[in-house]
Amino acid sequence: MPGDYDIEYASPWAGANYWPISEAGTEAAEWDRDTWPELENLARNHPEAGVHFQDTAIYNRGKDIKTTTGRYLAEKLKAEPWYKDVLPNFRQLPREQLGAQYDNGHTFTSVCINTAIYLPWLASQCLLKGIVFKRANLKHICEASRIHHSGQIADLVVNCTGLSARKLGGVEDQNMMPIRGQTVLVRNEANVMCSSSGTDDGEEEVCYLMQRAAGGGTLLGGSYQRGNWDSQLDPSLAIRIMKRAVELCPALTGGKGIEHLDIIRHGVGLRPYRHGGTRIEKEKIDGVWTVHDYGHGGYGYQASYGCSKKAVKLVEEVLAPRSSL
Repeated sequence: MPGDYDIEYASPWAGANYWPISEAGTEAAEWDRDTWPELENLARNHPEAGVHFQDTAIYNRGKDIKTTTGRYLAEKLKAEPWYKDVLPNFRQLPREQLGAQYDNGHTFTSVCINTAIYLPWLASQCLLKGIVFKRANLKHICEASRIHHSGQIADLVVNCTGLSARKLGGVEDQNMMPIRGQTVLVRNEANVMCSSSGTDDGEEEVCYLMQRAAGGGTLLGGSYQRGNWDSQLDPSLAIRIMKRAVELCPALTGGKGIEHLDIIRHGVGLRPYRHGGTRIEKEKIDGVWTVHDYGHGGYGYQASYGCSKKAVKLVEEVLAPRSSL
């Protein structure tokens, strides 16, 4: 729930932002494409949601293509990613604006989300529509159908359990695994959102910074440690994260070192990655119709509305025969 902080609840630890990593021509790219207009509308017309526009720059090194993070972020490494036709003000960075270590780069306008505001705002939108929230510990997915607030058996269950889909009875999806991310949230602001494709500190480490809306600070990252469940802060990694951020964006500290970063807190979260991609499909489990929507890895926010659109379509397919009776 919004307001909770748990290692397996990745949402509050996220940046969060919109810079697609989905491959061109895939369904995942369509989810990202369908999500952008919704986030753009929130940034433009709903300041209470905690979403704002940010100038964004991506810097790429050719040598990162075959690394762990390079494969995960492959679309961003392209000089002409598919989202160039979606995001406003897209342009290639000229050679003189790239550091010596970078082979290409591009800039565009995107959005950054203050998750501390956005998640409660989403909950409030649900409450406005009469949705009832209930907490429970479930061992099997079908148990969810029996805790409907009406006291009746639910017609359908929507499964958005993230990493818990690996162990939840009736689902037990062994394709689920964590991608551990570690971050540092600071009060410093540079009025830009930027990222590099990799680092020389290890294949599972990257550099990015995202300035959250409404005074939410700037999130520095990070790591993409696949299969790592460790919830504890790695102090050495934290120092590397800060050094890389200051090097990539000197304006963050006015050209000074990491000792001039004003730290709010350190964070560790587990992205709910699924080998084979996000699962959005309908299934009848022990007589209970279930629509799955989980396994979004590190792109849950930027694919959220597109994925929800598909999930809603599946829900309607299941419930349509009932409504015609």
